Amino acid sequence: MSGKLLSKLKQLMWYTTACRQLQALYCEKISKTSPAVLILPSSCRKSPNFQNSSYTTNAFASCAFNQTRTFSMKQTKNMGKPKIPNVKQAKFEVEIKQVMTVAELAQAMNKDIDHVYEALLHTSLDLDSLEPDSILNEEWIKEAIKKSGMKYKWAKLTESKVKENKDAQKRPPADPSQLVLRPPVVTIMGHVDHGKTTLLDSLRKTQVAAMEAGGITQHIGAFLVQLPSGEKITFLDTPGHAAFSAMRARGAHVTDIVVLVVAADDGVMKQTIESINHAKTANVPIILAINKCDKHEANPERVKKELLSYGVVCEEYGGDVQAVHISAVKGENIMALAEATVALAEMLELKADPMGMVEGIVIESRTDKGKGPITTAIIQRGTLKKGCVLVAGKAWAKVRLMYDENNKGIAQAGPSTPVEIVGWKNLPSAGDEILEVESEHRAREVVEFRNYVEGQEKMQEDQQIIDAKQKEHRDVYKKERESLSHLTWRQRRAAMYKANKHLLACRPKEKAEKDQLTLPIVIKGDVDGSVEAIMDILDTYDADEECELDVVYVAVGDISENDVNLAETFSGKASVLAIFNVTVGKKKVQVAGCRVQKGHLERKMKFKLLRSGDEIWKGSLTTLKHHKDDVQSVKTGMDCGVSLDGDIDFEPGDELVCFKEVEKQQVISWDPGF
Repeated sequence: MSGKLLSKLKQLMWYTTACRQLQALYCEKISKTSPAVLILPSSCRKSPNFQNSSYTTNAFASCAFNQTRTFSMKQTKNMGKPKIPNVKQAKFEVEIKQVMTVAELAQAMNKDIDHVYEALLHTSLDLDSLEPDSILNEEWIKEAIKKSGMKYKWAKLTESKVKENKDAQKRPPADPSQLVLRPPVVTIMGHVDHGKTTLLDSLRKTQVAAMEAGGITQHIGAFLVQLPSGEKITFLDTPGHAAFSAMRARGAHVTDIVVLVVAADDGVMKQTIESINHAKTANVPIILAINKCDKHEANPERVKKELLSYGVVCEEYGGDVQAVHISAVKGENIMALAEATVALAEMLELKADPMGMVEGIVIESRTDKGKGPITTAIIQRGTLKKGCVLVAGKAWAKVRLMYDENNKGIAQAGPSTPVEIVGWKNLPSAGDEILEVESEHRAREVVEFRNYVEGQEKMQEDQQIIDAKQKEHRDVYKKERESLSHLTWRQRRAAMYKANKHLLACRPKEKAEKDQLTLPIVIKGDVDGSVEAIMDILDTYDADEECELDVVYVAVGDISENDVNLAETFSGKASVLAIFNVTVGKKKVQVAGCRVQKGHLERKMKFKLLRSGDEIWKGSLTTLKHHKDDVQSVKTGMDCGVSLDGDIDFEPGDELVCFKEVEKQQVISWDPGF
C-alpha cells in the first residue's frame, strides 16, 4: 500500500472518531459553561481536507441535529464565518506578435479600437496618424498592454512557407518561322490644337474632333485604317494637353512609329518637346507631319530648324526623319503621309506570332451602362476569340463580346488589331498588360496572388513610414524629457499633465475641426486614363496652406445622384428628435430637441434647416442649450435644445446644419502646368 493512500485512511479514521466524540458529548448533556474540547492530531488539523472538506461540516451537522444548545469549540470558533483566501486576480494574457495592426491588437486584447488609442494617449506616439490598419511595432504593443493592466505572451511561431508564385507569365519568344507580317501601330503625337485628331479624321473619313469636348481629345482612341492601296495601319490618337502626359507616354510604349504633328504657324511648343522625349525613351522612329501649311503665316522651314536642337533631324538636313507638309483640314498630302508610314513599316519588317495564348496592352478602360466594364486593347500576340480568359493587372475577364472602332461585333482580333473587350469582372487600369490564361480558376489564382504581393509591398511601405514617424516623435519626446530633467518627479509629472491636459477633452479618433479652407473634390471620368491624368495633376498641388484639397471619391463612369449627394459636405449637423413650446415673457417660443450627428454645432456660425433635403430656413440661433445651461458649442453625440431667430415650425426628422461664410478673393499660387 502506498504512503499517500495510508495517510488518507488515517485521516478518515480520525474524522470518524471525532464525530463519535461529539455525539457522546451531546448525549451526556454537558453544562453550558463548559466548552467542549476536541483534540485531534496535529497532522489532521493542519490538513487542508480538515479545514475545507465536507467531513467537518457533516460531523457538526450530525451532532447538532434535534439540539437547541449552542456548542462551542476552540478549534471551530470562527467556523460560521469561513475565511476567504487572499488570492491575487490573474491578469488577462494577450497573445502578441512582433508586428500587429491597431485592429489586430484590439481584437487580441478583447477591447475596442478606442481602448488601444486611450492606452497610448500619453506616449510619444502620434495618435493622429494612427488608423485601424496602421502597424504597431513591439515597443508600442507592449506599452498598450502594460497600461491596460494586462500581460502578454508571444504567439506560437509557425513556419510560414513562402507563398508560391502563381502569377501569369509571358511566353518565350516565338520561332521566327512562325512570325507573319502585321500592320504597324502608329501614334499621333504633338501639342494641343495642332491638328492631330483632324488628321485622323481625314484618314478615316470620320468626325471625331466634332464630338470631343472643345474639339480636344480627352483620351486615347485606337482605330484601324485601311488605305485605298489595301495596307492597314492602326492609329493611336493621344491627347496633346499637358495633363495627359502620362497617357502619351503609355501610347509611345505600345507603338511602332510616332507621327509628330507640328503646326507650321505655331512651331515647337511644350507638348511637342514632351512627345519627342517619349518617342526617344521608347526608341521609336519619328515621321514629321508639318500641319496647317495652307495658312498664310505658315513657315515649315522654321519648324524643321527648331527641331534640330531637340535631336529631330529631317532628311533635308542629313538626318533620317521624313518630313511631310500637310493640311489636315483641306486633306492635302494626307496620302503622302500614309505612304511614308507604310514605307517605314516595310523597312522595320514588323512581324508577330498569331498563334497560341493572347498577349496585349490595355489602351483605355471605361464602364458602359449596358455592357459593364469595357477595355480598348491592342493585341500584340496570338488571336483573341470569344471565350478566352484574360488577366490584366488585378482584373480578369471571360470574353463575351468584341467590337471594332465602329462598334461592330467581330469574331476575332489578331496582332496589331484594336478591339473593345466586354466581359471584365472589374476595370483594369490603362497600360496594364493583358495575358491569356487556361481557365477561370487560374485567372482568380493570378489575381489573388497579385493582390497578395501588392498587400505585402504596401505593408512594407507603411512600416517604413511608421518607423520614420515614430523615430521623429521619440526624438521630440526625448527633448521634452530633457527639458524637464532638472525637476523632481512630482514636478515633472505635474508639468507633463498640464501640457497634455487638452488631449483628455476629446476621444483620440475624433479629428479636430480645421479653421483653414478645404475644397472637397469628387472625380468622375468617362475613362480610366482621364481620371489617372487628373489625379497626376492633383499630385502636383502645392498650395495646401491657402486651400487644402480633399479628394472625397475617385471612380470611372457617369455622374450619378449619389455623387452629387457625396459632394455636399457640411461642418456640423444635427437631427431634430422632439419639439417643445417654452414661454418667454408673454410669447411662446418653439424649441427643438436635437442630437448632434457629426461635427460640432457652433452658436456663432450660420445655420440651415433642411427638410427632406430641401432648405426651408437660413439664419442664426437665438439659444443653444445643453440641459439647462447656455453653451457656445455642442459636440458629436450630445443632445441640445435650439431655437431659431425666425418664425419656423420644426418637424421631427428635420436636419439643422451649421456653416461658415467666408469671402476671399479666389487667387492661388498653384500652377497646374497648362
